Amino acid sequence: MATLDGAQYIAGGTDVMVLIRQKKVNPKNLISIRNIKDLAYIDTAKGLKFGAATTHSDIDGHEIIKRAYSALTDATSHLGSWQIRNVATVGGNICTAAPSADTACPLLVLDAMVSIIGPKGSRDVALDDFFQGPGKTALGQGELVRGFVIPAFGENTGSAYIKHTRRQAMDLPILGVATRITISVKSGSEVRCKDMFCTIDSIANILAKLKDEELKVEDARIAMGVVAPTPVRAKKAEAALKGKIVSPELFEEIGNIAASEAKPRDSIRGEAWYRSEMIKVLVKRALIKSIDRIIRPDEAIYPERLW
Repeated sequence: MATLDGAQYIAGGTDVMVLIRQKKVNPKNLISIRNIKDLAYIDTAKGLKFGAATTHSDIDGHEIIKRAYSALTDATSHLGSWQIRNVATVGGNICTAAPSADTACPLLVLDAMVSIIGPKGSRDVALDDFFQGPGKTALGQGELVRGFVIPAFGENTGSAYIKHTRRQAMDLPILGVATRITISVKSGSEVRCKDMFCTIDSIANILAKLKDEELKVEDARIAMGVVAPTPVRAKKAEAALKGKIVSPELFEEIGNIAASEAKPRDSIRGEAWYRSEMIKVLVKRALIKSIDRIIRPDEAIYPERLW
């Protein structure tokens, strides 16, 4: 890479080939990393580690990731078509650094670190610092994203990603919101479903029944896409969540705070005012969905039973 003028790495090619056709980039050389096995792996022994060339389908079909890092599976399962997911890599999605990158928000709320290798050696960068602007990253000349490292989270942790589009098929998001929440419970208390009625009831009713358990937010992350030049965390909203007792009313308040932190713009897919209003809605829904996954972790499919 360092010896080739105007070279660019390519793995799945689902982003770079489109950019070449649109004449937005014009690399003189393409270096394929598709068959480098050390860049395509998934390791769940301690937290989650996976290579930059891991495809979205690889993530989507992994049961441990689906349960422990649900927000990431939410994103990979709704990106493009099966054909695209089979070749598109998570590393490519992140390195494109588009504000609408589907895996960016889930990786932000999962506190992902980006493992980078280059001529000067290796280094790790927090994903929060990796994005420098639209299409711009912290990668230096000749550097390559080797993979991603995500810590293990506590037992009472749930996460979710909601992609808001005009249609439910192969569309870029008008808005994307991801959340992760960890709750603490009273000593001896149990918040997981124990009977059939719990599994079919709405999460709002379940939270009302668990009011006396005082489910307290121990840790939280909220990330938003297509609301700024880069995917961003809503840090004021995160701070407002911590230490509070879980309730739908609290989540509505947090949605308003998150909306105040966003700086959306008008685009062909949606106007700024609409995105601001939908942030309020989607943050609340994503937080409720995250709680739902703590209370009902054994469900194979997570339906949209939000109210």
